[in-house]
Amino acid sequence: MTNTRVDVAIQGIRLLDAPVSRTGGAGPSDDGHVLLGGIGAAIPLNPRSPYSVRGGKLLLDGADTGMGVEAVARPRFYDLSTADGIPYDKIARLHSANVLATTVVQTCSRYAEDERCRFCAIEDSLTSGATIAVKTPAMLAEVARAAYDLDGITQVVMTTGTSRGRDRGAAHLARCARAIHEAVPELPIQAQIEPPADLSCLQDLYDAGVRSIGIHVESLDDDVRRRWMPGKGSVPMADYKAAWAEAVRIFGWNQVSTYILVGLGEDPDELVAGCEELIAMGVYPFVVPFRPLAGTLATEVDGAVAPPHDVVYDVTSQVAFALRRAGMLGADQAAGCAACGACSALGGLDGSDERRCAS
Repeated sequence: MTNTRVDVAIQGIRLLDAPVSRTGGAGPSDDGHVLLGGIGAAIPLNPRSPYSVRGGKLLLDGADTGMGVEAVARPRFYDLSTADGIPYDKIARLHSANVLATTVVQTCSRYAEDERCRFCAIEDSLTSGATIAVKTPAMLAEVARAAYDLDGITQVVMTTGTSRGRDRGAAHLARCARAIHEAVPELPIQAQIEPPADLSCLQDLYDAGVRSIGIHVESLDDDVRRRWMPGKGSVPMADYKAAWAEAVRIFGWNQVSTYILVGLGEDPDELVAGCEELIAMGVYPFVVPFRPLAGTLATEVDGAVAPPHDVVYDVTSQVAFALRRAGMLGADQAAGCAACGACSALGGLDGSDERRCAS
């Protein structure tokens, strides 16, 4: 079943109706949100995929795979607007079945073409009118309260475009987190950020109510980083390691994660070895297949394609084994991508999906 989950994550599904979906943005793909075998999954919408859905079953070339599929229902908070007329779904979105996600600042200082991450389209959703440039703490507190009361969300994920300040955007994330925490103290919050130049910003996030953090590097290979993310790749790996170590000290073991994209050209064995080093630090490597996203340089200029199934499955399996050996489950994180698990097949192998089903 996990093998199928990996294949679907790469090839997507021909979905006729996905009430909760997203296009553009920071990635990882143009996706529809479903329950796949009862577990939340963000699956690429691909009209050419060999996978389809009929009668609540996942079919491969018309044959039943034995896996059930249920589309996530449109949340009720999407029908509301702020007093000054901003629709709630332009402030925050439902991800998977129960995660409230928002990009608090939808612009990025690295979005010039010679600096942009080639897999990112963070400003496209702003250009299309699907969102607003800056979400205020008051807005997010209002939406979080409604999403919790109306739709039973269980966690909040906040990311941001990178600012030019030394905090890299952490100060605004902290203000937003504090407002959400005061409005709905029951909701755990994850913040996602580049390594700030001043690491005291990490303590500020914790003090504001953030309980897990994503410091996303995407690749552990410097040549790959410079090629795929020329601006962000200029941040030395030593800065990431220092930020991860300080974050583990503040947030705790297995409350720090980093995105690792499979398929950017990194040697698979070196990628796995790097993930094992992260695990030894107490950092969860959230391994996700690279999936071409509309509006990105990778798709529109490079013609990049998703990686082979066998490579993704092999890397995911080895990283999951290392996570199991360390007793590190994504489902044990307070909030965030690893806690949700929808964009990766790791959960079916590291034991997280069993935990999610039990809860």
